[in-house]
Amino acid sequence: MSADPVVGQPIRVLVVDDQALVRAGFRMILEIEPDLEVVGEAADGEEAVLLAAELAPDVVLMDVRMPGVDGIEATRRVVGGVGEDGPSGGARVVMLTTFDMDKYVYAALQAGASGFLLKDVPPETLVAGIRAVHAGESLLAPSVTRRMIESFIDRGPASAGAVDPAVAQRLALLTAREQEVLGLVARGLSNGEIATELFVSETTVKTHVGRMLMKLGLRDRVQAVIFAYEAGLTARDV
Repeated sequence: MSADPVVGQPIRVLVVDDQALVRAGFRMILEIEPDLEVVGEAADGEEAVLLAAELAPDVVLMDVRMPGVDGIEATRRVVGGVGEDGPSGGARVVMLTTFDMDKYVYAALQAGASGFLLKDVPPETLVAGIRAVHAGESLLAPSVTRRMIESFIDRGPASAGAVDPAVAQRLALLTAREQEVLGLVARGLSNGEIATELFVSETTVKTHVGRMLMKLGLRDRVQAVIFAYEAGLTARDV
């Protein structure tokens, strides 16, 4: 397996799964790569939260279904949703599952996950996914984004006309073009597809996306999808 050139410090990874063989398999795959370092393993969500605070990993591979504290609650705590002084708040979480389960997607993304990977993904996909998440990208395919929106659009606050005033206030920080870009991101379009839709360059789209994330205080495109859903943009755009 080829690796990207190592620039600076390696990406620190924490592996969380209740099955020892699964953790060992991921470790074997990741430790081959010179730009990745497995800094620890956890067998459940509670241990994951403790180790994330102690080891400060860059990326956490988090199993969804575990006894005790499950992956969704552990993700919420790791990314800073619970507690204010945890040094693990900078970690990005990739949820791991044995199959594509829509019922977990929205809850995990609301908890702060940066995407999903199936446990049986090819090694090169796993490695590329970790690098992408560390770089601030999301591991949520457009098809998954669209399914998530379609699955939850009828049940959300936006569809009932009850957008949180705080959400509306944050949305007002964006220019009309930035709101338009946010709506397209929420539909699952890539930067290239958005550029085609708006008849602008991909570089321009990247600039709009970056400013939009900064103004809204969001970490990545996945959080942007959640915000757009809560703001009612998906109800208008999908």
